[in-house]
Amino acid sequence: MDGERIEGTWRHAFIRNGGTYYLTDLLIYADGMVDCSGLVTLDEFATKLASGWVATKLVDGARASAHHLAAWTFTEPRTWLTPEMLLGEVRDDVDQLNGRPDSTDRCLAALDVFRGQPSEDNRAKLRATYEAIPEHMRIYALGDQDRKDWPLRVLVAGPGSELDRYGHAVAVTEEVHSAALDYFADREQQRHRYANKAPTDGQTEPIETSIIINQAFFPRGWPQDPGILALRNEFPTPITVDEQTYPTVTHAYWALAVADDQDQAAIRCADTPYAAQKIAEKSTLRVGWPQARTAVMAHLLRVKFNQHPDLAETLTATGATRLIYTEVGSTFWGQRGMQGRNWMGRLLELIRSELAMSGTGIQV
Repeated sequence: MDGERIEGTWRHAFIRNGGTYYLTDLLIYADGMVDCSGLVTLDEFATKLASGWVATKLVDGARASAHHLAAWTFTEPRTWLTPEMLLGEVRDDVDQLNGRPDSTDRCLAALDVFRGQPSEDNRAKLRATYEAIPEHMRIYALGDQDRKDWPLRVLVAGPGSELDRYGHAVAVTEEVHSAALDYFADREQQRHRYANKAPTDGQTEPIETSIIINQAFFPRGWPQDPGILALRNEFPTPITVDEQTYPTVTHAYWALAVADDQDQAAIRCADTPYAAQKIAEKSTLRVGWPQARTAVMAHLLRVKFNQHPDLAETLTATGATRLIYTEVGSTFWGQRGMQGRNWMGRLLELIRSELAMSGTGIQV
């Protein structure tokens, strides 16, 4: 309404209308509205479930329809959800859409409180949050495929109680209860070790803050100490490729991009990188250039930093930092905010890694 976007999700459901069960999409929105052949609130949705309008029980021999797709008759239908289970799932969906803790998250938070202070009052709160998880989802609460939710059930029940496990009655003794507490202590330690474990071959993401190599214009000439801007393609660094010398990487890139020999020469002699690009824009590009351009640029960067060791030092001095290259008008080469593929930044990181490999004496 009023142009406001409401996030949502969906799931399949049967709507029972006039004795026919219609397979449809149940649409769930962050504001708590549910579309089950008409928008309703969560409370109204609960009423629809209780009445059987949103069906969780299917009748043998009843007619079913997927609207214009197919129709059939149920034969020995089996369902797994009760109205309470489906309502619980939908409530969790709404919480997740709003970035709030869902029923499982709330139970695990209550678990942490109980483990920190194992009083009977906190056990009662833990029990309440555990029972608030949709019944069929409780076995997934710990994400443990082997033990399921057994350690959690033990803490919820407490010593002196009895639980059913795989059809057998198991007494929750002090030893069983203590073992469950140990399970969660070990689990916490394992997660901490995993979270702080560095991959064998080094960090997967650089720890340092990203460096942004901004596009800049200097009508009166580049500063004497350009710093990180020396990594820009338009920085005045002559490079020689196939016995041809170009004023900048940008000149070389556009000269190699066009098919016409005269345009190549004009680009090579252009006064500025901008002028070189403008000539290329009016020319015809080589066949297959869009597929080859990344490899060409990688080659030109290798030439630049091999022919200018001082600039190679500027690049390697960035360490393991992520490099973000801004490029007006190109979301392929550059990035602004979250937009753009940042291929130039990624290629600079690749060349930096190659320079580092050369410095270590590693040969491949």
